[in-house]
Amino acid sequence: MPNKDIFILAIESSCDDTAAAVLRNNIVLSNVVAGQKIHEEYGGVVPELASRAHQQNIVPVIDMALKKSGIPLQNLSAIAFTQGPGLMGSLLVGTSFAKSLALALNIPLIAVNHMHAHILAHFIDEEGFNKPEFPFLALTISGGHTQIVKVASFFDMEIIGETTDDAVGEAFDKSAKIMGLPYPGGPLIDKFAKEGNPNKFAFTKPKVPGLNFSFSGLKTQILYFIQKNVVINPNFIEENKADICASIQYTIIEILMDKLKLAVAETGINQIAIGGGVSANSGIRATLKAAEAKYEWKTFVPKFEYTTDNAAMIGIVGYQKYLENKFNDAGVVSKARIEF
Repeated sequence: MPNKDIFILAIESSCDDTAAAVLRNNIVLSNVVAGQKIHEEYGGVVPELASRAHQQNIVPVIDMALKKSGIPLQNLSAIAFTQGPGLMGSLLVGTSFAKSLALALNIPLIAVNHMHAHILAHFIDEEGFNKPEFPFLALTISGGHTQIVKVASFFDMEIIGETTDDAVGEAFDKSAKIMGLPYPGGPLIDKFAKEGNPNKFAFTKPKVPGLNFSFSGLKTQILYFIQKNVVINPNFIEENKADICASIQYTIIEILMDKLKLAVAETGINQIAIGGGVSANSGIRATLKAAEAKYEWKTFVPKFEYTTDNAAMIGIVGYQKYLENKFNDAGVVSKARIEF
């Protein structure tokens, strides 16, 4: 730990949440997130509307984060921001603001990979939450990503498995849409699954070699299953909602667990940390915790508020980069796609 406290203002704007956080070293002093309800009526995120909402939200969100932290602007050590991956218009809002503020305050600018942040969120100092030891395996699951990552150190990470098509979050949301549930549907599947029988309806797991994933076939299978049964019984979805959701969720969790077990066998690493928005799913969390006793794994599940997009996770990467003087100049640019 450095002799002098380091204060990081972090900004996250990769998709449809405008977020800002202030960290003192690896402790979160404030973590503010403003969502965007406007996308619900479209059944998904509309990039142009997202970037406009970020422009409206970013000043009040950062102002609130600073006020809640009690740290004045002149005490900040650096500004960390999400460089990518994400929606370009959304990223540009956060990047531009971060550059301007860092320049005005004459303090370092730190670009952060959004996916690294989901993994390193486990290193935020929170009472009751243990930190993994290197090396560990990270399962990053979100609306746009599904990856198994071998993490050797803070900045030495290797993707050893990833989706070849849809991400797991998309599989949840699209399945919910097929059932007529509103966006975002993933949390609703989780909600109804708690009341259902996960073995009521059987779905075939895709056969994908190695540690890679595929969810497009499962999504199509669910579509045909729903269409077929609705023809027979127009009230099929409503009458079987909980069981359908439980069966879908069970199948997706089984797919994830099969690959994790294979990854542990291949690497010999039995420390598993999950991250990303889908790691908020209660079924995934419960299954992973049960795996500790079943497979003798050490599992790490982040605090709920650090699963979905937030700026605290950007800040913890910013802190680690600050310690190693990994700064960026004003020429750094946003990237919709970024090398891991």
